[in-house]
Amino acid sequence: MTPASRIARALGWAIMLWGVGVPLPLSGDPPENSAPAVRVSSNVAWTPETIKQASNGDPFRGMLLARRCGHCHGSEGFSAEPFVPNLAGIDRLSIWKQLEDFRSGKRISPVMQPIVVPLSPRDIADVSAYFSLLPTFADPQDNRAFPQATTDFAKLRAAAQKLVGFGDGHRGIPPCQACHGPVAYVKGAPALSTQNGHYVLTQLQHFADGTRANDINMVMRTIARQLTAEELGALAEYYGAGRAADRHAESPGLPMQ
Repeated sequence: MTPASRIARALGWAIMLWGVGVPLPLSGDPPENSAPAVRVSSNVAWTPETIKQASNGDPFRGMLLARRCGHCHGSEGFSAEPFVPNLAGIDRLSIWKQLEDFRSGKRISPVMQPIVVPLSPRDIADVSAYFSLLPTFADPQDNRAFPQATTDFAKLRAAAQKLVGFGDGHRGIPPCQACHGPVAYVKGAPALSTQNGHYVLTQLQHFADGTRANDINMVMRTIARQLTAEELGALAEYYGAGRAADRHAESPGLPMQ
């Protein structure tokens, strides 16, 4: 290889690697077959085997394992803190995936990972089964933060309803209900019908800035990055106030409480 071709080759590698944020080599030729590492968002692949594994948990055994979860998520699956997710009634496939992502490090949490890493695949399936069967109706003796009171939701109502029901075709944003369901509950997707608004907002922000990146095919990151701060807040208030499951409140002509 001539000196001129060596310089041209090195310059080409420098331009390519700089563009993808890979550290540049300090000396020597670049490896012949090196390429930027592929960022895999989740180790979970929805195959018949994984669906069977996630669906066959023992809820009674899961109840025993989940006793330590109650410190943060509430003894009945509803947290007293609006920034902590509620787990009651969420589909077991969704819970199972998130726990697997915590265990594999695809979803980062200094709190959750030390708890989940020691669990076996059977443990995760059992815990998921337990929380999926917990009722979501209010208990007079519970201490849940849901639903959160809205401040001045009337100004944000139109933006939230449009994104939930129709999305935004100009930006290529599908409606939220396409994945999460018309009442914010559908099998295999995170339920939002009884989710804390502060938690929803935080996760949307994390998807938008890339802090959270365990969404398969980058669906949530692609959507959240296009939403304005006002739209993110509107969606968080919409779900956090329980609007998705309250059809009367969403009916035309009826005031928003």
